[in-house]
Amino acid sequence: MRLATLLALAAITLPYSAAEAAQDPYSYAEPDKVRVRHAELDLALDFPARVIAGTVTLDLDWRDARASALNLDTRDLAIERVEALDEAGHARALSYTLAAPDPELGSRLGIAAPGRPARVRIAYRTAPTASGLQWLDRQQTADKQAPFLFSQSQSIHARSWIPLQDTPAVRFSYAARVRAAQGITVLMSALRQPVQGDVQRFDQPQPIPSYLMAIAAGALAEQATSKRAAVWAEPSQVAAAAREFGDIEAMMRTTEQLYGPYRWGRYDMLVLPPSFPFGGMENPEMTFLTPTVIAGDKSLVSVVAHELAHSWSGNLVTSATWRDIWLNEGFTTYVENRIVEAVYGKTQADEEFVVAAGELKHKMPSLSENQQRLAPVPREVGADDALTDVAYVKGAWFLRFLEARFGRVVFDAYLRDYFDHFAFQSITTEQMLDYLRANLVDRHPGKVDWDQVEQWVYAPGLPESATLPAVPAFTAIDTARAAFLHGTLGAAALPGGDWNTHEWLYFLDHLPEAPTLVQVQALDAAWSLSRSSNAEIGMRWLPRAVRAGDHEVWPAARAYMLRIGRMKLTLPVYRAFAGSAQGLAYAEAAYAAHKAEYHPLTQRAIEKVLREAHAQPVADAAR
Repeated sequence: MRLATLLALAAITLPYSAAEAAQDPYSYAEPDKVRVRHAELDLALDFPARVIAGTVTLDLDWRDARASALNLDTRDLAIERVEALDEAGHARALSYTLAAPDPELGSRLGIAAPGRPARVRIAYRTAPTASGLQWLDRQQTADKQAPFLFSQSQSIHARSWIPLQDTPAVRFSYAARVRAAQGITVLMSALRQPVQGDVQRFDQPQPIPSYLMAIAAGALAEQATSKRAAVWAEPSQVAAAAREFGDIEAMMRTTEQLYGPYRWGRYDMLVLPPSFPFGGMENPEMTFLTPTVIAGDKSLVSVVAHELAHSWSGNLVTSATWRDIWLNEGFTTYVENRIVEAVYGKTQADEEFVVAAGELKHKMPSLSENQQRLAPVPREVGADDALTDVAYVKGAWFLRFLEARFGRVVFDAYLRDYFDHFAFQSITTEQMLDYLRANLVDRHPGKVDWDQVEQWVYAPGLPESATLPAVPAFTAIDTARAAFLHGTLGAAALPGGDWNTHEWLYFLDHLPEAPTLVQVQALDAAWSLSRSSNAEIGMRWLPRAVRAGDHEVWPAARAYMLRIGRMKLTLPVYRAFAGSAQGLAYAEAAYAAHKAEYHPLTQRAIEKVLREAHAQPVADAAR
């Protein structure tokens, strides 16, 4: 073992105990005293007022005989009354206090609960500005038929539309009754039940964490892709979405063969309006997807494979705190890559992972040492900020390392047992490591040293054991890119016509962050990159063209960032504009005119980019 590795391992000291790591600093709940086991929602959607109003009834499991209070998480909720329900359904009022709001955590709802009632009902209303909801006018949808509502509860935004224990440590089943205007279809992260009059009903019999609570409503159509899967979207989009995601049944069967049965009944997908801030959200029975993954050639369906993989890693076995989120995202990214390999071939799977690893290596220097750890120091990383490429890609890379050391047959069997052992539980990194040591490392001695495992999990950066598969096509692309940058190969002579999407992404990822204006103009003239309909290509190309000083691409870049609300894709374009005074003014004007079309989470992220740009010197407009 190299001296550098030995020194790195010696430097791994944990400034927190396992007990401290298991505490969720982003919730007011006290699940060691009382836990929610089931929730019943009775809600009405008011589109003109942009409000959800109704009740939630919580079934409680009191764990501490001395406890006499229930603490719940809320954000900007109006609490109208709180009641205890007896076995006959009779209600008695309970006193409560709503604490002053914390900017990140919201307000603690403290309910005095003498006698430790088994059921508590809360009547409440959401705010029009709820951080976990986006309300869209009819004109902001694709078909312009009806208004639209969708939620995004991850990470700690469920509390903005339901008062509950908003921590992944607590899992609960739920049922819901939802009333909406005629012509509005409601969907939730649950199984749809027969409609009764103006009431749409849902049932989620499996215990889920609060961040998987989801609701959407609008003028929607459905198209089946198999007996247990379907695509939902606005009517004009549903056929294209069903074609793009037609391989979902093959993906499901592949994953079942590897890791055990799919345990959620149905796997439906909902294509949301472009303002959805993420690529996808793994809500059980109803995965939410951005329309940016509909490329027309299935080149971006790894997003669907990723969300499906969450049905095992994340939804079935859940991280207990946001500090442990790599247990969700790292495992899922690994499983996603295995699905892609099985359905689309090893070449595509290897190319996708190498591209993702390149993005991680590029971003790693901008992260603090704590953010570079799979299991960072608790409280030093915000709940939303924990969802970085480290959790996704470094986590998957660690599992690839284990697979290489133990062999795929052994590691697949281990992972299947892991999902079975921890099914429907929320666990910490330390629980996962205890299981790993007992059931893999100790059973196969000589394959992996435990200090190597700890370096992957607790040390910043990437260890020396982080290797990547060889991709011959990428080697040839490296040669062609170098020749182009040195001026010995013209842009039109690049063999780009033979490259698939991921090969183009690799080519673009390894261009300079700010190529010369001549290089940018030559590439665009030859390959029309600024007009690409592929959003991933746009995210890589447009910022480089803006930084190179190509004002001809500004209208295309502006249209791109206004058309796409997915933060991963639109924020790099805003950052590129923010690098010059003229560009910053241009981006601010575009944002001001279209702010309402972005999700609240995206608004907050864009405003942070613009605010930080004003706080530091920018290049002059004549760059």
